[in-house]
Amino acid sequence: INAEYGGATVNMQSDDVIWSLISKGFCSFRTPTQNPNIAFCRNEYNLTGLCNRGSCPLANSRYATVREHNGICYLYIKTIERAHMPNNLWEKIPLSKNYQEALNQIDQNLEYWPEPIIHRNKQRLTKIHQY
Repeated sequence: INAEYGGATVNMQSDDVIWSLISKGFCSFRTPTQNPNIAFCRNEYNLTGLCNRGSCPLANSRYATVREHNGICYLYIKTIERAHMPNNLWEKIPLSKNYQEALNQIDQNLEYWPEPIIHRNKQRLTKIHQY
């Protein structure tokens, strides 16, 4: 991500620094498997359950996930603008109980996000609605 400060472009790589530390060092959410190339993640906000750069909610300043609480699905959105307020880091958006409306809400709230994140969130919503 590039940002402009006082006319100078600065390359912000804090996500890469965090991932380089977590992936090679210790992460309390990481669960190793017998295969050294695969590990699981127990972080409640992880979309896929796998420990990798794209799925890590700690190493991505821009992240979204779908979770269920007491029968209500919520879309949680993490943005870099909220990084200075850890207690408000995740924006919690209630999703409709109607499956099609919930899919449309995901499309609306993640309109300018990368397609893989939108697709994974829709998959997660589908999985929650099926069970």
